[in-house]
Amino acid sequence: MVAMLAKDGVGRSGELRARRWLERQGYEVLDTNWRCPAGEIDIVARDGDDVVIVEVKTRTSLSFGHPAEAVDRAKLARLRRLAGLWLAEHPTRTAGVRIDVIAIWHPTGERPRLEHLRGVS
Repeated sequence: MVAMLAKDGVGRSGELRARRWLERQGYEVLDTNWRCPAGEIDIVARDGDDVVIVEVKTRTSLSFGHPAEAVDRAKLARLRRLAGLWLAEHPTRTAGVRIDVIAIWHPTGERPRLEHLRGVS
């Protein structure tokens, strides 16, 4: 149970860092931690005329690989389905929809590192 709480804290911290990053880059955050029976979207943002579905992956080390490696084909397919569900529930004008991944790793005692991968799917 304690390990799960620590993991949740790392995830929440990463999502907050990602949100701040996006806002500094000029994105408008439309929704965070949107849930439905099919799953959850970490961040929904607007980049110009595009709606962007953002998956945030945060790790404390690279021992198990780069955080973005956790976003596999199955996860991308789920995110595409969730994007459609979010848009159905939130009618908005959009030129397009894309999926981005923000990978954050924060080794103990070091500064966190963030990598923003645009249009991964």
